[in-house]
Amino acid sequence: MAAPYATDPAHPRGRLYAEEESAFRSPFQRDRDRIIHASAFRRLKHKTQVFIEHEGDYFRTRLTHSIEVAQVARTVAAALDLNVELTEAVALAHDLGHTPFGHTGEEALNALMQPYGGFDHNAQALHIVTNLERHYAEWDGLNLTWESLEGIAKHNGPVTGEIPYALEAYNARHDLELHTHASAEAQAAALADDIAYNNHDLHDGLRAELFSTDELAELPILKDCFGRVDAKYPGLNYYRRRHEALRRFFGVLVEDVINISRQNITDLSPRNVQDIRDAGRMMVQFSPALWSDLKVIRQFLFERMYRAPRVVEMRVVVTKMINELFAFFLENTDELPKQWRKDVADAPDQTALSRIVADYIAGMTDRFAIQQHKRLIGGADVPPGVIDGN
Repeated sequence: MAAPYATDPAHPRGRLYAEEESAFRSPFQRDRDRIIHASAFRRLKHKTQVFIEHEGDYFRTRLTHSIEVAQVARTVAAALDLNVELTEAVALAHDLGHTPFGHTGEEALNALMQPYGGFDHNAQALHIVTNLERHYAEWDGLNLTWESLEGIAKHNGPVTGEIPYALEAYNARHDLELHTHASAEAQAAALADDIAYNNHDLHDGLRAELFSTDELAELPILKDCFGRVDAKYPGLNYYRRRHEALRRFFGVLVEDVINISRQNITDLSPRNVQDIRDAGRMMVQFSPALWSDLKVIRQFLFERMYRAPRVVEMRVVVTKMINELFAFFLENTDELPKQWRKDVADAPDQTALSRIVADYIAGMTDRFAIQQHKRLIGGADVPPGVIDGN
């Protein structure tokens, strides 16, 4: 039975466009299903986290990452007596707005879009599910519930200061109360994202040989995990040893979030979901001690993986690719697909046109961006073997 502070599927806050609900699926199950069937969700298969797709089929993609996030989010939600379906829907949608080529692609597109309002992948995810998915007869977007949209919009907590244009435009039509925290379900999805990428980036960095198992075994949290594996399985081969240690690391993160979040909720004694939103702080979070240790691990990953020389080399290549594609489509809008032509024709100014081009490029997969660049602009292929993941 769900807790009183869980989001009640029997009383959702509605959809922008009223529609008859399903007789056999809850509103949040229906949201989850619409996200899974969305074109943007399928494209996550060929969008990457850190490494570019051609660098090896072992590394995580945005799709496999989203599935891992959803798995962790469901576990945390169930342990905290939350609504699991809403948590899963938000988790599956959280990365829909990412560009090709991981964070490098986003940084390149954001720089290009500075004269036109910038680019933010969280706002883009909301833009996709409220506008760019155009398959239904009666509306643009997926017409998700208010609760799912809130969770996408507030992935990083309350939205304060300058609001990204894509988020601001929708919020003017359908107030998502951006100044408050999100539901506990959305908070669980956000923390699951942190857990998943901290764990799998260590896996992928090892696979790419950007650092060694011995280096990993000296980091906070991991040192104890390796110690427990060595005590239980002396002489275990290196591959199984590191997998067992990282499995324990994963478990430590999940257990910490569940334990500290339970305590936070007990201390607050929320009577309903609104009390969670109005708490003024995150209810679902890591303990201060573990968060301190995680910052050390994240700094290690930044230095040894995200800014490794071989990764930086590829960043230069794909940044140039994004820059050239953006300039090309601005000058040659007739090369955009037919379904984009009406938007182009209706664009009142350069800002609107630039945002259309940004939407198109952001939706590309790694492989499609590489193919389009080669077809339309030419030049050398992306250099093979920058990271050998096979």
